[in-house]
Amino acid sequence: MIKFQLEQGEKLFIPFITAGDPSEEITIDLAISLQAAGAHAIELGVPYSDPLADGPVIQRASKRALNHGMNIIKAIELAGKMKKNGVKIPVILFTYYNPVLQLDTEYFFALLRKNRISGLLTPDLPFEESSELQKNCQTHDISYISLVAPTSKERLVNIVEQAEGFVYCVSSLGVTGVRQSFDASITEFIQQVKQLSHIPVAVGFGISTREQVDSMNKLSDGVVVGSALVKKIEELQEQLLASDTRQDALREFETYAKTFSPHYSFK
Repeated sequence: MIKFQLEQGEKLFIPFITAGDPSEEITIDLAISLQAAGAHAIELGVPYSDPLADGPVIQRASKRALNHGMNIIKAIELAGKMKKNGVKIPVILFTYYNPVLQLDTEYFFALLRKNRISGLLTPDLPFEESSELQKNCQTHDISYISLVAPTSKERLVNIVEQAEGFVYCVSSLGVTGVRQSFDASITEFIQQVKQLSHIPVAVGFGISTREQVDSMNKLSDGVVVGSALVKKIEELQEQLLASDTRQDALREFETYAKTFSPHYSFK
């Protein structure tokens, strides 16, 4: 289970990376870099051929990982390798529901437990159809992370009441991806979720600059950053894959990731 122990005023930084992009070994190195950059947890994305919630940047990352043979079982086992190599913060498996359905339920949750995965997020499974999966998560001591977007007050209350770990507030409708600005209505929406929630509220989808982090942190308990980091990995992939430039590329990635961390200072 995920239970963040935040000091007063501390804000969450939850990065997303795609399992197997640009390779399994480097995914582990990237996770360690994100931990060093101040991440409170890591969302590990399972590459999928029909990623309905993902924009072009993460779609390309999924395609690269799938071309290297990544799948849901290997992604779960990759989380276990992260833990063995020094990742101490929670790992959240971000997967579409179809790959989960293809696995036997007991086998799936046994894999999650064996590889020390703390949370599960399935962006395409509607809340009304998630009760069985939620029950299985509770049975196996895994937090089922809930996504919320602007909806009816009654439905919002129901989603937030059963949320675990943190509430993932979607900043804008549509797919993931870098955005220059957000609709003004996001302020009222996050405030509404904050009033209802008994756990931290983090905002994601499109957070790509330090200014956006600061703005969202004033409204919420932290941010989820995906496309901006995955785009940086894409830019650095040749250096990451070459042994003689890998360490420099990892340092550059860590420095970039720190700009989204609540501990980052321009001084």
